[in-house]
Amino acid sequence: MALDTRSIETLAEIVTAEILNAITAERMKAEATDGQFCKVECVDNLCVRTCFDEFGQIISAGAERISTRLGAIPDDLSISAYIDHTLLKPEATSAQITQLCREAKQYKFASVCVNPTHVKLCATLLAGSPVKVCSTVGFPLGATTPEVKAFEAKQAIENGASEIDMVINIGALKDRNLELVARDILGVVKVVHAANFLIKVIIETALLTDEEKQIACLLAKEAGADFVKTSTGFSSGGATVEDVALMRRTVGPLVGVKAAGGVRTREDFEKMVKAGATRVGASAGVRIVRGNGEAEKSPSPAAKGY
Repeated sequence: MALDTRSIETLAEIVTAEILNAITAERMKAEATDGQFCKVECVDNLCVRTCFDEFGQIISAGAERISTRLGAIPDDLSISAYIDHTLLKPEATSAQITQLCREAKQYKFASVCVNPTHVKLCATLLAGSPVKVCSTVGFPLGATTPEVKAFEAKQAIENGASEIDMVINIGALKDRNLELVARDILGVVKVVHAANFLIKVIIETALLTDEEKQIACLLAKEAGADFVKTSTGFSSGGATVEDVALMRRTVGPLVGVKAAGGVRTREDFEKMVKAGATRVGASAGVRIVRGNGEAEKSPSPAAKGY
């Protein structure tokens, strides 16, 4: 049976991706030093490498996104598709939210990320646009009940959100009340997935030990979350390269990792993507895409904070 042009192109893309994955996996394995064993998993153009010493202890981890330019950071258009253009400050006005949406359409960001009170306005302004509306839930403390978070997610979706960023119950995690943490996440996952939308689970890395970060990531993964996310941007610290790499290693290549909090420059962005981030939350999205100097002439309403 003869194949049409589109079928041939699709087949070529699949074969190319498989070859690139194999080449990159072999190269990443070869980079291990004597006495190390490295395991590499590649899924959907993302390779995750975890290296162990002779005692089975993890000694390094990282990720690399594959493209036709092996290991290259995406070009400007691709960069914007990684970014949730964010304005979560409590004093944000309707005029600032309107400008945020205008910038999101202009630069083709993945989404605008706003507090629930602004979801309807964003949905109206972005109607007919590929830019998604992302609403926070349980933000920024994560200390509301599972029932309240599930209702908040449901209402945000009804108001026009198609992505939800929820904050876990951090205190319950520290109490090792894992049943409550899991129920908290699962309740929101069910609401969001019933609408066929995406959910990102914020674990607030700055407040957690490495063990707690891993437990939170595994609970989110087990509950069916689409992403794990580093931070709210309102705690004692934001995303770090080390935390992103740890989260990527923990969830593997099939779950997204969102770096948020303190990502303000192109260099910051590139470090997070190289560590394994597949989405970046930033109020400085325009600056990241355009470059620092040019963006300073026309600052975003969200250019400071988050």
